[in-house]
Amino acid sequence: MKIGVVTFPGSLDDRDAQRAVRLAGAEPVALWHGSHSLEGVDALVLPGGFSYGDYLRCGAIASLSPIMTEVIDAANTGMPVLGICNGFQMLAEAHLVDGGLIRNDHGNFVCRDQKLRVENTDSAWTSDFAVGQEITIPLKNGEGGFIADAETLARLEGEGQVMFRYVGVNPNGSLNDIAGVRNARGNVVGLMPHPEHAVEAGFGPDTDVAMRSGVDGLAFFTSVIKQALVNA
Repeated sequence: MKIGVVTFPGSLDDRDAQRAVRLAGAEPVALWHGSHSLEGVDALVLPGGFSYGDYLRCGAIASLSPIMTEVIDAANTGMPVLGICNGFQMLAEAHLVDGGLIRNDHGNFVCRDQKLRVENTDSAWTSDFAVGQEITIPLKNGEGGFIADAETLARLEGEGQVMFRYVGVNPNGSLNDIAGVRNARGNVVGLMPHPEHAVEAGFGPDTDVAMRSGVDGLAFFTSVIKQALVNA
């Protein structure tokens, strides 16, 4: 399986995402924001960072990059797409997921190991989790506050599109403690924490939960690989 990772000007975590893909057992394919080719990949990752310097709004300029035409078309035809942090902001700006991300309510950049609760596993990127499972994933953002109007928020909650919720502390003021959502179809997932930084024991959060210290993020990538095998 080939999973494309798109690099934008200002991306910081594209190489980390490629490494996570490789550790999960797939082939990472580096894609460039200025290209119109997805190089025949089976899934896509929009990585974290500060694309285009976070000018205008985080993810806004990146959502209009040449390659996003192909990303949007692929997502709308069912290709699995994962947006991490800045990538989540791009998904929201491109209207591939509902809601938006604004400045943290305390006004500061936050960097911490964050506990999350898995709310739903019905997506291309979450089938290897269990509903109610608590995981620890690194979080680092300045504009991670999830917002949506009351009607949209009720629909996301009611239709099971909230995928992850912050546990213990809400680090950025996100409504309903929402850390990640999916689209209605379930192939597109966006979240603020960084699963690519928790894929190898000894190099991620020290959770010691079920002997999975530091690797809670790996399930995002193994999930999409298994789905591809099922659909093959």
